[in-house]
Amino acid sequence: MNLFRKPLTFLFIGMTFLSCNKKDVAFSDPLITNRDTTVNPADDFFNYANNGWFKKNPIPKTDSNNGIMRIVMDTINGQIKSICENAAKDESVAKGSNKQKIGDFYASGMDTLAIEKAGLSPLNTEIKKISEIKDVQGLVTTIAHLQTIGADPAFTFYVSQDDKISTKYALFLGQGGLGMKQRDYYLDSDKRTVEIRSAYLSHLKTMMQFMGEEQSVAAKNAQTVMKFETELAKASRKLEDLRDPVKNYNKLTVDQFNAITPDIDWKKVLPVLGIAKADSVIVGQPEFFKALNTTIKKYTIEDWKTYLKWNLVSAYAPYLTAAIEKEDFKFYSTTMNGVTTQKPRWKRVVGQTNESLGELIGQVYVADYMPKGVKEKLQEIGNNIRDVFASHIKKLDWMSEPTKQKALYKLSKMVMKLGYPDKWKDMSQLAIDRKSYCENVMKGNIWEYNDMIHKYGKPVDRNEWVMHPQTYNAYYNPSNNEIVIPACNIIVPGYEGRMPDDAILYGILGGSFFGHEITHGFDDQGSQYDEKGNLNNWWTAEDLKKFKAKTQLIVDQYNKYSILGKQVNGDATQGENIADLGGVIMGYEAFEKTEQFKKKEKINGLTPEQRYFLAYAYSWMVNRRDESKINQIMTDVHAPEQFRVNGPLSNIPEFHKAFNVKKGDKMYQPDSLRVVIW
Repeated sequence: MNLFRKPLTFLFIGMTFLSCNKKDVAFSDPLITNRDTTVNPADDFFNYANNGWFKKNPIPKTDSNNGIMRIVMDTINGQIKSICENAAKDESVAKGSNKQKIGDFYASGMDTLAIEKAGLSPLNTEIKKISEIKDVQGLVTTIAHLQTIGADPAFTFYVSQDDKISTKYALFLGQGGLGMKQRDYYLDSDKRTVEIRSAYLSHLKTMMQFMGEEQSVAAKNAQTVMKFETELAKASRKLEDLRDPVKNYNKLTVDQFNAITPDIDWKKVLPVLGIAKADSVIVGQPEFFKALNTTIKKYTIEDWKTYLKWNLVSAYAPYLTAAIEKEDFKFYSTTMNGVTTQKPRWKRVVGQTNESLGELIGQVYVADYMPKGVKEKLQEIGNNIRDVFASHIKKLDWMSEPTKQKALYKLSKMVMKLGYPDKWKDMSQLAIDRKSYCENVMKGNIWEYNDMIHKYGKPVDRNEWVMHPQTYNAYYNPSNNEIVIPACNIIVPGYEGRMPDDAILYGILGGSFFGHEITHGFDDQGSQYDEKGNLNNWWTAEDLKKFKAKTQLIVDQYNKYSILGKQVNGDATQGENIADLGGVIMGYEAFEKTEQFKKKEKINGLTPEQRYFLAYAYSWMVNRRDESKINQIMTDVHAPEQFRVNGPLSNIPEFHKAFNVKKGDKMYQPDSLRVVIW
């Protein structure tokens, strides 16, 4: 989680962090105004810290949630809108320039008359290819082709670093092909999930009619797609089972892969995917592909054509006619996430322009909205957090010295990519015009796919970024042993034009940001990779046993949480929960070294400790619709935001002391159950 600024005004004016040591300040303090003092902080700190803001700011009809993330994204989208509109209005731009591509892409998305007139015609060539399938070989090669243009039928395919040889790129194949994306939507029997399945069937039928089928045929085809996807869902692994990098790493020769899928000739499929020659593939879930092979034989070619056409049109529905776009929105946004009203068209088009041309927009964003010195200041904070983490490792009472030394070495080699890349990707081969929005999106998808495919067989580029500087997010990449923090994550809502105090900087930047991502290098997944990014056990047997016992405690803790009758999945969310716990602790201890903490002066009646924990809660100030909460629990490896606050804080003695948490309070965690990992 990250910081906010108003347009053209960065938080880090002059790039110097200042502590606010005044006892009372004249401006409105979000840590004060966001609170709901009718809530006992010792019972529910998340709502104590944030519910005052939630009461004043209901969730907009156009969104599934409201809070700090939407505030920041609205600001970023406003900036990107300016970039897009200025480019679209500039008649002097050179053809093939970044500005021309951005302007034409945006203009094509805003040209609703042309989109309505085109109907499904932008997909006619691809639909014709599907219609011409005559046999199994034609089927599997068409499935492969559709993967290259942005559809996702039957399975997933990508090129990435080999988990065990991080210096080489490998081919990965995994389960996929589900219109509802997650297996549990097809299999769970609770009332809400059954209702969603019924709504999905209706959605399929309506979409089939938009694709030209008569009502009776559309109903039959909808049933076919549902049965087909349900079979794939039954063969798919659960969300928590996808977190084990060892069990999901199954390297096979192409001949071995062919042996488990005799009706899919991968030596003919791979060239269609853009891979002329390959000696091996990494198959995430071999049992899924065995089931896929059975499904290929079980369903007729005509049934498969129905599924592939549906998958293609669904992938491009947001860029087609208003009727198709609204039906897509009705199911995926309204039914699944409770959003009743679409965002204004400009927001939807800005979002897609940024998604397709983010590398080009990022260059303008950095030049126009980010002052010099951001990287250096982020590096300073990151190094402070890393030093605290190293100190923690040295003091661990459960880890032996040999393992400590390896952990410290990995930490010392962790790379921090901050702000924006030093080198931008070359998108000169991507041709964009104003003729067709859907075709522009497809061109962007094809460029991105080819950019990925062309890595195979080449040296790994460890300088590559997979996020843009205007992306409000961050990540840890175990294969590179790196954390990546984009530029737009460095501002805080409510502090535009003035410097927040260190409690806020360390509660958000230090705890929810740097501390969180660094800890990912030592969570249940990241801890299995060494300093070079290879899947390699660097633990002693005894230390690993102790570590797993500690991570099981956090699984048990989160398994006790539930929302609307849905239990949080402690196994699936444990990596994020470990990172949250580590992050807030590391941020706090780095904050202890600041002058603000040492002087113990209050600001607006709050001690430094109280401000820090309130700032951490502010970083997760998100209120979701009920539908979105359920969807999050079923599909996301992140726990709902209220547990990302209450969960880790209930384990921290300093928090208990700061807010007088005692036995009998809901957030009280006795020493015997308190989770301490890093």
